[in-house]
Amino acid sequence: MAATSHSLVEQQSRTAEFILDQGMPLDGTEREMLVFSGTSNPSLAAEICQHLDMRQGGALVSTFKNEETRVRIEENVRGADVFVVQSTSSPVDHHIMELLLMIDALRRASARRVTAVIPYYGYAKQEKKLAGREPISAKLVANLIHTAGADRIVAIDLHAPAIEGFFDIPVDHLRANPIMARWVQEHLAGSDLAIVSPDSGGVARANDFRLRVGGQLAIVAKQRPQPDVAEVLEMVGDVRGRTAVIVDDMISTGGTLIEAAEMLRSRGATQVIACATHGIFAGDAVDQIDRSCISRVVTTNTIPLAAGVHSEKIIQVSMAPLLAEAIRRIHHHHSVSALFT
Repeated sequence: MAATSHSLVEQQSRTAEFILDQGMPLDGTEREMLVFSGTSNPSLAAEICQHLDMRQGGALVSTFKNEETRVRIEENVRGADVFVVQSTSSPVDHHIMELLLMIDALRRASARRVTAVIPYYGYAKQEKKLAGREPISAKLVANLIHTAGADRIVAIDLHAPAIEGFFDIPVDHLRANPIMARWVQEHLAGSDLAIVSPDSGGVARANDFRLRVGGQLAIVAKQRPQPDVAEVLEMVGDVRGRTAVIVDDMISTGGTLIEAAEMLRSRGATQVIACATHGIFAGDAVDQIDRSCISRVVTTNTIPLAAGVHSEKIIQVSMAPLLAEAIRRIHHHHSVSALFT
């Protein structure tokens, strides 16, 4: 009898630990939800809080005179369900350090659960070794975030789906295709479309986009002789007399995009629109796009445009409604994948 009682106590203890790990208190009430932001994309964080109808958590995130990052959480987070919004965009290393220090500060302040909301995941293109004696940087960053104390990750359009497996914690991988496809449906209604993948690795993404907006599928073949340099080789598909919509996950230097656009116009496309989730726009990418034959570039606000950068060709659509709904569902323990069904 004593053994049975002891076994029952152990089972109840394990159940209680599981409930607490999920962020649910034993009394059945929900933990407080708080959203904090680093300095990489404060406008997106503010918009997310607006959609959630809540104020943003107070935090001091700055830099000491010796260039070390300074973080201080300015309110009580004990037992709370906390979300940290931080794109690891340029300056990438600085924003990663901010994220790590914020997670550590929240952990040390006894937050019940910390979810890192990373709209743009830096180092995502370094997800494999291309030569000997190279790091797998995307995996290392995942290890750092986990070690800092994150319990969960929310990301948008990771460059390689395999990055999800780099984490030993749950990852909610959101997609921007539905939001950008809605823009195309609203602004190019009635157009004869050709949805173009800029490389063979993006065919699934482009085909998903095509199923949402209609049109034909085309594929541009390319190779990379060295990093950030791409050579367009050939194209499969017919774009003559159609509006070509290039669908990609990111625009960095813009070189590949512009070469693909020139090929599409030479093959008879009436105009070229680009849709890419992450607008990195490294170097003089914006100036090159302004001088190119591309009519519009539709991107999202996972990365804010750099100060002083302006182009009438670039249109940003907001990911805040999707991120806010994902945060709400995670907090209430509802399905996130149902957002895409």
